[in-house]
Amino acid sequence: MSRSQLDTLIHMANQIAINNAHYADAAERIHTHLKKFWARSMKHQIIDYLREDGSQLSPLARQAIEQLAQSQADARPASA
Repeated sequence: MSRSQLDTLIHMANQIAINNAHYADAAERIHTHLKKFWARSMKHQIIDYLREDGSQLSPLARQAIEQLAQSQADARPASA
């Protein structure tokens, strides 16, 4: 993934956070939006970015992406 693509994802996540910040359940709303509307590759890329650095994400975007990462981990089938 190019840096410009990652920058776009970071910008999008932060904008979604800004647009939902006034809700009491903002992080959950952002998480739900990302889960529903972002392509699998986009979700993986933003989660990888959060784990590697994440410094350009707003605190609210970071919280939502952490929830997204956890929901994806919970959705994976358990190893036998």
